[in-house]
Amino acid sequence: MLSKDQLIQELYKTFGKTKIAKLTAIVNEQALSVDDLIDLTFHQDKILGFRAMWLLDSVMLSDIVRYSANLKHFLSRITEVNNESCKRHYARIMMFMTAPNAPDVVKAALEEIDLEDTVEQFFDWIIHPKVKPAVKVFAADALFNLSERYDWIAEELANQLEFLMRTGGPAIQVRGKKLLAALNQK
Repeated sequence: MLSKDQLIQELYKTFGKTKIAKLTAIVNEQALSVDDLIDLTFHQDKILGFRAMWLLDSVMLSDIVRYSANLKHFLSRITEVNNESCKRHYARIMMFMTAPNAPDVVKAALEEIDLEDTVEQFFDWIIHPKVKPAVKVFAADALFNLSERYDWIAEELANQLEFLMRTGGPAIQVRGKKLLAALNQK
């Protein structure tokens, strides 16, 4: 069984997609603590934190039903995310967890969690000029997915998207148009 210290050592070694796939399989097979992995994403070594986040993304999305049990801990830490490289993955995981086609188990897990802090955090990421476009795109998608739960999101998201699209690059333009069209259909 791979211990937390052994996992840290593995994260320090040469890293890439193949390594992520191998570590994901190990975490899934050995039922390592995903909450510990979440906590590792906040490691003071930003590179280790990013690698732990990349692995967490792979692990959680490999079986979102299984790991929906970790959403409460995952979301309890979201306002603490300050590693720029981790923000993209936090927003991406939430985009999938909040998707309309997410399994009922995931939806039920999210119903049990107050998502106000997550919503605020994602709006902060969208608004902040130094946050990378991929983070903004994934956060906007997650917010769109949550607009049924919080009816005020739709109007605020539309306003923020229109503002972003004035000067945003291709990713912002494409996703902004798609989300604005979907918001107008609601």
